[in-house]
Amino acid sequence: MSTRNRTAYRLTESAIMLAFAAVLSVLKIVDMPSGGSVTAFSMLPLLIIAYRYGTKWGLVTAFTYSLIQLLLGLDNFAYAPGFTSMVMLALFDYLIAFLVLGLGALFRRNGRSQGTALALAAIVTGILRYLCHAVSGFTVWRDLSVPFTESLVYSLSYNATYMIPEILILVLGAVYVSRFLSFEGDSVTRAAAQKTASPLAVTLSVISKTVLLIAAVWIIVILAPAIQNVSTGALFLAGLAGVNWATVGIIAAVGVGVFAVLEFIVSRLKKA
Repeated sequence: MSTRNRTAYRLTESAIMLAFAAVLSVLKIVDMPSGGSVTAFSMLPLLIIAYRYGTKWGLVTAFTYSLIQLLLGLDNFAYAPGFTSMVMLALFDYLIAFLVLGLGALFRRNGRSQGTALALAAIVTGILRYLCHAVSGFTVWRDLSVPFTESLVYSLSYNATYMIPEILILVLGAVYVSRFLSFEGDSVTRAAAQKTASPLAVTLSVISKTVLLIAAVWIIVILAPAIQNVSTGALFLAGLAGVNWATVGIIAAVGVGVFAVLEFIVSRLKKA
C-alpha cells in the first residue's frame, strides 16, 4: 500500500471509528438512578485507533471526539455559575476527559498480547477519565449539584458509580474483540487462531464468547444501579445487598455453561 493510500485508509478508518464512538456514546445501557450513565463500549473505537496508529494519531482522533462530545453537551454550560466554571467544565468533563483515550497504544509492546494491551489501556484511560470528571465535580458543580461539605470525596464517590461499570464493560469489549480481530497490520484482519480454524469452529467460538460477553454485561447492568445511592447519588456498595442475586447467579451459570459446552465442541473440531 502506497503512502498516499495508507493515509487515506487511516483517515477513513478513523472517521468511521469516530462515528461509531459517537453513536455508541448515546446508546446508554444503564441510566443511573441519580444521574450518570453507562454506555455500550463507546470508548473502545478510540482505543483501537490509538492502538493501531500510535499515541500522536490517537490523541488527534481523541481530541476530535472530545469536541464532538463538547457539542453534544452544550446544554450543561447553562448551569455553570461563571466563565471560570465554564472553562473547567469544558476541560475536565470533555476535552481532557476524552483526550486521554488517545493513549490506547500505551501498553503496546513486543511480546504482549493485543487483548492484554487493550485491556490495560482501557483500565488506565478509564481511570484518567474518571479523575477528570471528579475534578469537574469538585470545581464546577460544588455548591450546585454537589454538596459543598466534603465535596471532593463526594465527587470521587459519585463519579465512581457510573465509571466503574463503564470501565468494566470497556475492558470486556477490548478482550472480546481481540479474540477475533487483529489490529497489528496495515488493515484489520482475523486473529491468527481464527484463520486456521474451520468455519464451523469459528462460528461456534464467536457464539460462545458472545454469550459470555452478553451474560457479563447483563450482570453489570443489574448491579450498576445498586451501587448508587438514590438520594445522594454517592457510591453505595451496601445497595448490592438488595440485588436479586438468584437472577445474577442464573445468568452467570447459563453464560458460563453455554460457553463451556461450545468451547468443548470447538476444541474437538480443531482436533478432528
